[in-house]
Amino acid sequence: MPAKIPATVVTGFLGAGKTTLIRHMLANANGRRIALIINEFGDLGVDGSILTGCGDETCTEDDVMELSNGCICCTVAEDFVPTLQKLLDRDTPPDHIVIETSGLALPQPLVRAFNWPEISTRVTVDGVVTVVDGKAVTEGRFAHDVAAVDAQRAMDENLDHETPLSELFEDQIACADMIVVNKTDLLDTAEAEALTARLTGESRDGVHVVKTAMGALPVDVLLGRGQAAESDIAARHEVHHHHHHDDEEDDHDHDHEHEHGHDEFESFVVSLPEITDPQGFAEHVADVIRRHDILRLKGFAAVAGKPLRMTVQAVGPRIATYFDRPFASGEPRETRLVVIGQSGLNRAAIEAALT
Repeated sequence: MPAKIPATVVTGFLGAGKTTLIRHMLANANGRRIALIINEFGDLGVDGSILTGCGDETCTEDDVMELSNGCICCTVAEDFVPTLQKLLDRDTPPDHIVIETSGLALPQPLVRAFNWPEISTRVTVDGVVTVVDGKAVTEGRFAHDVAAVDAQRAMDENLDHETPLSELFEDQIACADMIVVNKTDLLDTAEAEALTARLTGESRDGVHVVKTAMGALPVDVLLGRGQAAESDIAARHEVHHHHHHDDEEDDHDHDHEHEHGHDEFESFVVSLPEITDPQGFAEHVADVIRRHDILRLKGFAAVAGKPLRMTVQAVGPRIATYFDRPFASGEPRETRLVVIGQSGLNRAAIEAALT
């Protein structure tokens, strides 16, 4: 059976920066063929500038599909599942699907939809990413412009629930595999650290809370998480059984146009000799990841006595290993691991721990 296509759900309130994060992802897709399902409704329409990062090798205009009949969590059967099936039925399906929910959609009903028989054997939820407006949440507002949120609620004729923003926010946090605290350039260091600590305490064990500005999140941190979120939906409990909808948007309210790049993140390569015990090595790497709060670790290992190279992929302390190909003639038999984390990683300590 072919491998399931991974799908990432990006959720968060109006103005949190979901579109900005996705645009940055497309501009740095590194050859991945990414299709987008964008939940727009009312008279807003798709933000055309989201296509700026779409090149022929990454995505085309045909790879951006718009759901405009109302909030995605209320139109799963009529809108979302058929749209997803169209992507999956293409002669050349995408490598990854990214779903941008409307700002007031609950992620849980959407994740549950991936268990529907029509799609359950073909696609899986790679991860749920909740984007948070760091400035607004610090000020207790959840969304930058609450009046705009309420106005967009009124635009959706299919709305079947009224829910306070505070409860919707809790639902988005409860379902997340990663929480992106955006607009940290508008916070001082103490505010950013306090909010990160608070959200870490409010989320499930193992959820990564990362800080960024202008949605500049490395693609290797955002995609490839392998969570299969649809298989543990019970752990992502909803605070309530009502939901809302609102549309999205960009950081139009964020007038800082300077480039942030990946200032909040860093990566480096650790080179090691051959290993002798693959299982013991994986357990040791997982321990190092836990002790040093590493977001991602990936690379290859040479195993003594084995002609094949061993691939190592870790999201947090969850590690997968497999042998992928023989070492090429003249290729050094060494272990090389790329370590990715938020700025401030103790490189010397991590290198020493892995050695």
